[in-house]
Amino acid sequence: MAIEKISSVKLGDMILNFEQDTDYKRAGFYIIPADMDGREVCSKKFYRVNSMVQLKIVGDMYPNCYGHGQTMRNGETSNLFEYQSQEIKDTNTGKEIHTFFRDRRGYKVENIIAYYNDELSFEMKNVFVNESNKKVTLEMFSSFELGNITPFVEGIGANSLLVHRLKSKWSHEGRLVTETAEDLQLEPSWSNWSVGVERFGQRGSMPVMKYFPFVAVEDAKNNVLWGASLAHEASWQMELYRQDDGLHISGGLADREFGHWMKDINSGESFETPKAIITVCNGDIDYLCHRLVTAGEKYVNNGPECEQTLPIIFNEYCTTWGCPSHENISEILNAIKGKGFDYFVIDCGWFKEDGIPWDISMGDYNVSESLFPEGLDKTVDIIKQTGLKPGIWFEIDNVGSAAKAYNEEEHLLKRDGYVLSTYSRRFWNMTDNWVTDYLSEKVIGTLKKYGFEYMKMDYNDTIGIGCDGFESLGEGLRRNMEASVDFVRRVKEEIPDIVLENCASGGHKLEPLMMSICSMASFSDAHETEEIPIIAANLHRTILPRQSQIWAVIRKDDSLKRIGYSIANTFLGRMCLSGDVTELTDAQWDVIDRGIAFYKEIAGVIKEGRSYHMGPKIKSDRYPEGYQVVVRVGREGETLVVIHCFNGELPKEIVLELPEECADNIVGTYSYVNPDFKVKDGKLIYVTGENMSAAAVHLK
Repeated sequence: MAIEKISSVKLGDMILNFEQDTDYKRAGFYIIPADMDGREVCSKKFYRVNSMVQLKIVGDMYPNCYGHGQTMRNGETSNLFEYQSQEIKDTNTGKEIHTFFRDRRGYKVENIIAYYNDELSFEMKNVFVNESNKKVTLEMFSSFELGNITPFVEGIGANSLLVHRLKSKWSHEGRLVTETAEDLQLEPSWSNWSVGVERFGQRGSMPVMKYFPFVAVEDAKNNVLWGASLAHEASWQMELYRQDDGLHISGGLADREFGHWMKDINSGESFETPKAIITVCNGDIDYLCHRLVTAGEKYVNNGPECEQTLPIIFNEYCTTWGCPSHENISEILNAIKGKGFDYFVIDCGWFKEDGIPWDISMGDYNVSESLFPEGLDKTVDIIKQTGLKPGIWFEIDNVGSAAKAYNEEEHLLKRDGYVLSTYSRRFWNMTDNWVTDYLSEKVIGTLKKYGFEYMKMDYNDTIGIGCDGFESLGEGLRRNMEASVDFVRRVKEEIPDIVLENCASGGHKLEPLMMSICSMASFSDAHETEEIPIIAANLHRTILPRQSQIWAVIRKDDSLKRIGYSIANTFLGRMCLSGDVTELTDAQWDVIDRGIAFYKEIAGVIKEGRSYHMGPKIKSDRYPEGYQVVVRVGREGETLVVIHCFNGELPKEIVLELPEECADNIVGTYSYVNPDFKVKDGKLIYVTGENMSAAAVHLK
């Protein structure tokens, strides 16, 4: 086996090395930090080039080496694609690399890498073109393949490789899990023949359920990390694959084995994979995640102008619990007028009839006459008169069991010929023109009629493995969710300055595609729990903090300490308040008012910066012990430090070694009482508060 270099391309502080196995004309690539160029020890490793084209066509041979059933990588299809050529070109925004492959049967694949100037990552996707004279069926097609991990350690690099994943479930989003390659049985066998595979992902229309679409591998001996995330709204998979000294990662659409996906490509047609975002760096997992997450800045920076100062939201859900009315909204507005809020969101239930819960009645979207007897326009008017931008809730894709729309079976998704139903919901067929017209009237029409400037888009159940109507259940799911995303784009086209909130039972859609379209997202459905700051800190690794809407639900019986804790949570993202605001005392409002003022001071650091997680590992989210520190460093060293003290024994002082770029002048602090902070010799010292308390400091 002879390995020959094709090219080396520098993208920012990364170098992409393309190479081919000349015996088989198989081309792959690996990436390294630019400042480590020349430190590779590839000549002291035994590794095979794996094709950048990881594709499986029905009828071709499946992989050998005991891979069949574990993976569809490296089957006959991938091995038949031969490298043809490569084009590297400058663009108005950066650089593109196009690598071309051909199968002699008349199939082509173009691998496209797009790099945007000054970014810390690049995008990658594959395009399949059928130039044969007959239909072909795909059953696996990855967005990316990245090999030769790690090129800086001889042999297999025993005890040096760590795998990082971000796990997620309802109200427990973003938990970092780190395992060794050995624990995942990703050591090669003595023969370098049998394969080791860890394939994981998610099936259904909630892309962040069980795992985030993310994977990272760390060379702990050399402090180098490789990572990738996927921008995709339906079933997806990531794979860690090893047969020899080189570890590989790949990912994209969930394949036939994992996600029930097959796709017919007729003669002359093409198919494009979802986009992957990829990076490499020296440092730690927080820095790697920062590099991936900041790829989203170009989208939100071009969002609504009103969003650029990180306005504060009031959402009435935890005040009215799904029963908003003109009367109670008027009371809330009187209580919060002049307090610094910018958006007022009417949440679920504005459409419900007496005696019917909101969560089974969505879909018809007729304004409730009992809740809004003078019409919704009167309520919107008083929101605007209070100086706030009005927002409203929709669960666009789903239909509740008590709605008339629940019986529109012709226009609902089916599986095995039956309407796809869960206990309380069915799902619109978003590829149906009738549905698009209906939702345009009910959703876009309502937004326009009443002058709403903000829409919260919820999504409270999952389609699961897929639906009828296309070549496979997985393709039905993919097409339906593609149409769903297109509808959101249509909303933006018809109402260009609208602020969109991405919600799916809280955080089940926190993936790069939806985040590129929306201004912000519900960080979680953890509204009043003690673990809110833990989840909020986790999400710094997955979405921009400026897009992470964190709730502070204030109750009339809350102590001042508890209110300070809740308010400090919101400094880890976007501030959103709810709760018993019509029944609070002056002392309770004082803690809130000071928090709002502090948030406005540090909004610039939340908007643009780099996050550092410090402190001991929190073992239990629900019953946290110890403390948590998040340091957020913005431009010119401006810094926000947020400290949460949980249960259990605490140190008398928390002493933090501040990052070198941090400022050291304290210009503001926040807690329910005056917190004790000082900076000495590059260290921040905090005299620990009580259990279940929080404090923050602003440095310039």
